[in-house]
Amino acid sequence: MADQELIKAETRTEFGKGAARRIRRADKVPAVIYGHGNDPMHVSLPGHETMMALKHGGSNALLYIDLDGKTHLALTKQIQADPIKGFLEHIDFIEVKKGEKVTVEVVVHVTGETKAEAMSVTELNTVTVEAEATNIPEYVEVSVEDAEVGFRIFARDLTLPSGSTLLTDDDALIVNVVHAPTAEEIEAELEEAEAEAGIEHDLSDEELAAQAEAAAAEAAEGEAGEGEGEPAGEGESSPDDES
Repeated sequence: MADQELIKAETRTEFGKGAARRIRRADKVPAVIYGHGNDPMHVSLPGHETMMALKHGGSNALLYIDLDGKTHLALTKQIQADPIKGFLEHIDFIEVKKGEKVTVEVVVHVTGETKAEAMSVTELNTVTVEAEATNIPEYVEVSVEDAEVGFRIFARDLTLPSGSTLLTDDDALIVNVVHAPTAEEIEAELEEAEAEAGIEHDLSDEELAAQAEAAAAEAAEGEAGEGEGEPAGEGESSPDDES
């Protein structure tokens, strides 16, 4: 669990794209806190502090937001960030209370190295978990250390911290250890893909020379044929002059 992150917020009274841009120019983040039957609270948060709190808390970061002297526990639900520059554009929070249980998606972290001839494939990147709002696991860790081909980890095999309940189907496949392709297999698959896409490999010197010789012969035949045929009569137009 992340340490408590206390963020001082300001009530936001201006809305729309223009207002949001002004907030971001001031290094702040527009946000909304929903939940518990209350009207949504529109706030602006300090940009750097909020960014660091989200990085520290993970995808389900729980922030303690101070608004007008009252502390709200806010669970992160949706983050909008600039895809290029990465700055925060908007955040949606759900207000929660201590002891309250919430349903969240928790990331699966795969650790360890498989046997040399094997490789691990993560079939499911997140699992659904019910946990207390103040005790949400940042991630679920599984190990594939020295695992051989055929080794599998299902949802039922996951170890969750005390107080958390797995909601994902027990039979859901999380990690599958499969045969690692050899260099020859990778090259063969690449060649097949290129063939399907119509991509040609570079030609050898002999093939290039043969193509050049064929092109020269074709050009010579074309020049020889230009003198054949009757010239167009005086006052008549040739086919090339027609529009």
